Amino acid sequence: MFKLEPRPQASRAWGIGSPLLALAFTVLIGVVLLLALGKDPVRGLQMFFWEPVKSPYALGELMVKATPLLLIALGLAVCFRSNVWNIGAEGQYVLGAICAGGVALLADKTTGPWIVPLILLAGIAGGMVWAGLTALLRDRFNANEILVSLMLVYVAVQLLNLLVFGPWKDPMGYNFPQSKTFEAVTRIPRLMTGSRVNIGLVIALAGAAALWVFLFRTRAGFAQQVGGLAPAAARYAGFSSRKALWLALLVSGAAAGLAGALEVAGPIGQLTPYVPAGYGFAAIIVAYVGRLHPAGMVFSAILMSMFYIGGELAQSRLGLPRSITGVFQGLLLFALLACDTLLVYRIRWVGAPQPATARGA
Repeated sequence: MFKLEPRPQASRAWGIGSPLLALAFTVLIGVVLLLALGKDPVRGLQMFFWEPVKSPYALGELMVKATPLLLIALGLAVCFRSNVWNIGAEGQYVLGAICAGGVALLADKTTGPWIVPLILLAGIAGGMVWAGLTALLRDRFNANEILVSLMLVYVAVQLLNLLVFGPWKDPMGYNFPQSKTFEAVTRIPRLMTGSRVNIGLVIALAGAAALWVFLFRTRAGFAQQVGGLAPAAARYAGFSSRKALWLALLVSGAAAGLAGALEVAGPIGQLTPYVPAGYGFAAIIVAYVGRLHPAGMVFSAILMSMFYIGGELAQSRLGLPRSITGVFQGLLLFALLACDTLLVYRIRWVGAPQPATARGA
């Protein structure tokens, strides 16, 4: 018989091993799912784990998907380490895209490259304002930030629809609900020809490095983490919980808004109802699979982007439903939650129970 026995302290080895084991369980359950759907599991796994990395172009597309996931996850890591539960990064991402798109629509043939920094700043400002609403309601009225931030996602999506179906609708777009295509001068500079990878990747990696310095080498980062782990100890040390709340949400909103700006002024090139791609929700999984650590989130963002690309390929080549991407993302999260049990418990073999007659003898 097996028994779960509490550990004297959390296992550091399983802190790394748990995500790997969760990935293995996700693959195993995915194979069973593909067999149940009547699909070749080898071909299905190839769509998810080989096709996204088999060529330089595929790797470029992988980085395009990973960039917004990493940026949003970095901001969420600040929130979650501060015990602030921002679940509405998707709304902050959409508001950042709206604000950035509004600035991009002001450009014309005479506009210079100076507008690109303004577009990015507009996206950052939009995300911060949307996250600031959550911070304000939590600070002044003690509203639950989970519910507030989540409900604001739907408000942001409806605001986007209002604009692309209404005043920002392209009059030359054959009645499609989309803005006009942004001028070429507003596009985010690409890193190389023949690939859609742009400077957003560099910004995201720089953000990961900056977050590491902030969390582990600054007093402010230490205060954020103490407030999340032990609020009473943080108050005793003189750390302000209000400051931690505002800092966490504004940083998270800025990162999500920047991701939205990079998307609409980069790969998308216009505002459409399809800007909300679920990155804000998927980034929650990225943050936790990466253990809320900048280095871990770089790898988990790549893994999650493989699920996005693999799901699209499986849909087109294998005839699988569009929801297969979300299924794999959900499987990974639930497998991680289950495997995290091994962080604080260990499995011990206690042997089979003896019969009553043997015990009496």
